[in-house]
Amino acid sequence: MLREIRPAILILLLLTAITGLAYPLAMTAIAGTIFPKQARGSLIEKDGKVIGSALIGQEFKEDKYFHGRPSAISAPDPADSSKTVSAPYNAANSGGSNLGPTSKALADRIKEDVEKLKAENPSTPVPIDLVTTSASGLDPDISPEGALFQVPRVAKARNLPEDRVRQLVIEHIQGRMAGLLGELRVNVLALNLALDEASK
Repeated sequence: MLREIRPAILILLLLTAITGLAYPLAMTAIAGTIFPKQARGSLIEKDGKVIGSALIGQEFKEDKYFHGRPSAISAPDPADSSKTVSAPYNAANSGGSNLGPTSKALADRIKEDVEKLKAENPSTPVPIDLVTTSASGLDPDISPEGALFQVPRVAKARNLPEDRVRQLVIEHIQGRMAGLLGELRVNVLALNLALDEASK
């Protein structure tokens, strides 16, 4: 019986070493060599400090910045673990709100957000991505329409011509991957950093 079990144990150990150690280490080394920035999390630095990632959104509240999509991420309330508090873009607790199209809370929140945005730019329809959350709650990008919608507010807050701010948005529109996959998008953090540079 030992003669039949020994080969099985050896194969198990060998496959564990190959697929559990050698392969992951080799892929990590190859990725770090070929795509060093992406392998380290696509981190964005300013003045030598990491200020974010191109892959994870951030919350911008000031009028002088472009705002990303709403984030429905919540986290346990530090004061009462049986409750939750809003924790926008918290990558440690990624996920959507699980509120469906018949949810009154979701409908009320969207209605409130739409009214707020209509007051900001009454002559333009509100882009859907500015009032809806992504599935992960971490989306770093908005649609070009979502960015262009915010141009009047940002330009006014920064005392810049709208045409200059609009041009920055157009310069930061990213195309589809390989010309086929995904939608046109604007990375909010990259756009806001370019806006800071333009305002100097």
